[in-house]
Parts: sequence; C-alpha cells; structure tokens
Amino acid sequence: MSCHRIDELIELLTPEWKKQGHLNLMEIISQLAEEAGHTGDLAKITDDMLIYHLKMKGEEKDAMIPGIAKDVEVDFKAAILKARGIK
Repeated sequence: MSCHRIDELIELLTPEWKKQGHLNLMEIISQLAEEAGHTGDLAKITDDMLIYHLKMKGEEKDAMIPGIAKDVEVDFKAAILKARGIK
C-alpha cells in the first residue's frame, strides 16, 4: 500500500474514531466492515473497501462512487469528442 492511501485512510477514519472514542481501532474497522456488508474474516478487508465505504457513508444508496462519477459523461456528443481527444 502506498503512503497516499495510508494518509487517505487515516484522514477518513479520524472523524469516525472521534465519534466513537471509546472503541479501539479493530472495533471500529469491524463495525465499518459490518456496515459495508462484509461477513468474512477481518483479515480479508481491503483498504479499498474501507476507503470507499467511508467516502460513501451517508450518501444515497444509488449514489455513484466518487472515482467513477468524475469520468461520467451525460452528453453523448461530449463523450465521443472526449474519446477522440477533443475537449
């Protein structure tokens, strides 16, 4: 895992940890995994799962993942031009 991902994860975890300061880190991660629908072993949780869950927490169920939302073109003509390298 690269340093920017660690920094991003810590940045996203900090507010959650402050809300529930009585819990230890593993309890918070376990709670987040449960919220995200993870039912397996905690050792199988990926940093991606935690990052995206924390980013999407509080969003509408059908909200688009931030990394995908920036690439979506609603205008077909604009999408074709972008694909051809014309902006």
